[in-house]
Amino acid sequence: MQEQVFEADRREIAELYEKMYRAMVGKDTASLGRLLSDDSVLIHMTGHRQPKSEYLAEIASGVLNYYSVDTESLTITINGDTAHMIGRSQVNAAVYGCGRHTWRLQTDSQLRKVNGVWKITLSKASTY
Repeated sequence: MQEQVFEADRREIAELYEKMYRAMVGKDTASLGRLLSDDSVLIHMTGHRQPKSEYLAEIASGVLNYYSVDTESLTITINGDTAHMIGRSQVNAAVYGCGRHTWRLQTDSQLRKVNGVWKITLSKASTY
């Protein structure tokens, strides 16, 4: 029975990863906001730590533009109501005034189950 619970959580987290990128590409900040905990922080490749509200505002304003995502791998480790997820994807984007480019982007994320729903609490972006 426990294995079934973990498999259901694993599927939910994998779906969350795909929903996250669909929302980013679609500039759907309302949907993206629901996937992130209120205290969520994104750490950019530059090391800049960005709170949820600032991140969503930059997507909405066009400072961060995501065009397409091709996921290569996703690793999920679950420990009770917390999880660790590492996703590797080819992300086509134009950010902070730079031209459009495809990055091999790794997101190393921490998640927490809140009222039965998985939320991203921390994501660190890097290249691979």
